[in-house]
Amino acid sequence: MTWQLKSLTLYGKQADQVRTLEFNLGALNIVTGDSLTGKSSIWGVTDYCMASSGYPISAGALRERVRIFAVQIVAGEQQLFVARPASERGTTPFPRICLVFQQRGAEPLAIEDMQFTFTVDAARSVLATFTGIDLSIRLPTTRGNTMSPSIRQALFFCVQKQSEIANPEQLFHSQGEEYGPRTIRDVFPYFVGAVDPDQAVQRAQLRQMKIDLRDHERALQQQEAATPAPGQVRALVREAIETSLLEPRATEDLTLEEAVQLLNEASAASLPGSLDMPVDSDDPLAAVVQERDRLRGAFQQARLRLTDLRAALGERNEFMTQALDHRERLTSLTLLDASPEASTDQCPVCHSTVSNTNEVVNALRTDLEDLNANVLFVSDDTSQVQALIAEQEAALGEIRQALAANRDEQDALEASIRTASRYHDAALRAASVSGRISMFLENAERYDLAPRTSDRREEMRAAIESLEEALGDDVQADRVNSSLSLINQRISDKARELALEHSDAPVRLDLRRLTVVADTSVGPVPLKEMGGGQNWLGYHLATLLSLHEWFAEHARPVPQLLILDQPSQVYFPADYKGTALQPFQESDRTALLRVYPIAEAISESNGSLQVIAMEHADLEQPIFSSAVIQRWRDRQGALVPFEWFTP
Repeated sequence: MTWQLKSLTLYGKQADQVRTLEFNLGALNIVTGDSLTGKSSIWGVTDYCMASSGYPISAGALRERVRIFAVQIVAGEQQLFVARPASERGTTPFPRICLVFQQRGAEPLAIEDMQFTFTVDAARSVLATFTGIDLSIRLPTTRGNTMSPSIRQALFFCVQKQSEIANPEQLFHSQGEEYGPRTIRDVFPYFVGAVDPDQAVQRAQLRQMKIDLRDHERALQQQEAATPAPGQVRALVREAIETSLLEPRATEDLTLEEAVQLLNEASAASLPGSLDMPVDSDDPLAAVVQERDRLRGAFQQARLRLTDLRAALGERNEFMTQALDHRERLTSLTLLDASPEASTDQCPVCHSTVSNTNEVVNALRTDLEDLNANVLFVSDDTSQVQALIAEQEAALGEIRQALAANRDEQDALEASIRTASRYHDAALRAASVSGRISMFLENAERYDLAPRTSDRREEMRAAIESLEEALGDDVQADRVNSSLSLINQRISDKARELALEHSDAPVRLDLRRLTVVADTSVGPVPLKEMGGGQNWLGYHLATLLSLHEWFAEHARPVPQLLILDQPSQVYFPADYKGTALQPFQESDRTALLRVYPIAEAISESNGSLQVIAMEHADLEQPIFSSAVIQRWRDRQGALVPFEWFTP
């Protein structure tokens, strides 16, 4: 027998604030009340105490007013107290849990008696063992690995939250989470009893044997890759010959031992193709290029100076030509006596004495004197300019010769560099070949020293085949199908009791798609294609109640607990709390009242199931009203007492 929920306790932030909600074991428990009274949080608190990795406590009164959450669960004569503090930082769950075994019927612990010593993982192990889950079993998963079943997975079949209970897309709790569907399919065979514990161990062994076989094959491949191959050895010998590490010789008839010996010689040989280059930090080619740039600059400057001198000489020649022509015209006419002895008061034409000196004559005489002086000066300077021109032409010639010599030197250096580069490339190739030879010899030596891995593949494959034959093909699948066939009969019976659509056809649980399917004469009809919230709710309840009947009859390790959050939501408005109904609502009440007798009948069957329903509706029929354990209406009662809000 696995556990049911005995009580839920809240410890407020004040010393005297303790709120305990008791539940009836093996019976239908209904908590009805107004919105925002904390009905849905009953599951949130239970989930948190069941070592959840998240923080399912709703924002509002619970987070603001509660210090510690606790539940008591009972399995036979055993009772376990589970407490967990509220989050200290936003929505990060508290990492430690208090677990204390008690005598059945004992009261919840006082805060001072609690010790939060269990980690979440350790608490899950204790809770799984208390539930009856065999932690030694390893279940194969669709992801190719194995896992142990846990209390968190058992709860997939124990809860229908408000968003799940009439959801046509999701049949099980947590099915909408990222890995929910895959995990539900993986653990379903175990919880319905289709997994033989001995076979589970054998399947885990089979999986490990296949892993060992893959590792062994990989080790053999690595060993084979490290084995010296004759073709590889001869190829290295040929490369050593091509790079002058070995003397030329034929390689076709080399034995493995001879080739390895030659590779040892090549590895010890000095690298060919290297030049003795002078150790000098200066770059000779750079110096030659720099000198050429300097010579080109000097050449340009000398050529500019020569151009300027030649222009100046041309200007002087033109001046001399015009000045001499002008002087020849004056002197050839013998109009003026330009000698210093000539009298300034004689007529320059007839040489007669005149009384008044003509100013024009004086001016002409002065100009002639200046013209003679300029001609004499220019005549003297011309030879100097011609000398400078000759000097610059000689300098240009020398610079041309220097540039030609510089070009020859640069060409020689570049040719030398190209030659050295060819030698350097040959040395690099030889070094590369020598390095690969050294690596090959090192691996070969390691291969000789390392212990040989014997080939056990046939032996391991035979063992795997033998174990696979012992397990048989799809034995677990056959057991699952057999269990599902019987469970489907129960689902069909309950669907007819609830007067659901398509209940006249065979109804089955589709494990692959995690939904209910009605096999009608026109084809399969999955739950999401059935119309109406009444059908969605009805098939959810028919499936979960049938599974719990199966769990109880076969003593499966699933909590004997089914939490239903507001099943009446598909029939009545959220604020419905009266008993008076309009005529069109009478059928809704009738449909709802079909649910509770089924749940009650299962609960009363040796107390094998505890059903806790949180409701807005509050019906007067005895089947409903007799099961109400809490009624929170008109500010009369709530999960968190209203007096906790007073200062």
